[in-house]
Parts: sequence; C-alpha cells; structure tokens
Amino acid sequence: MGSHGVGEIGITETGAAIANAVYNACGRRVRDLPITLDKLMA
Repeated sequence: MGSHGVGEIGITETGAAIANAVYNACGRRVRDLPITLDKLMA
C-alpha cells in the first residue's frame, strides 16, 4: 500500500541526507544503501 507508520515519517529523509553528505565530502555519488567503503572506492 505504501503506507508508513507514524514513527517512520521522520526518518525517510535520513538516507538521502547522509548520501548528500558523502557526496559533498568525497565527490562520489552513491545511490544505493547501505553506503559502504567498497561502493565509495569503486
């Protein structure tokens, strides 16, 4: 259905924020979670 629990609404943007922080720090865009060192070095 695509519905979320009330507790999940606040954490949906967390992954995108972390991915943007990694991009700003390393210059490498990672589009898959979890972000691992292997994905950054590849």
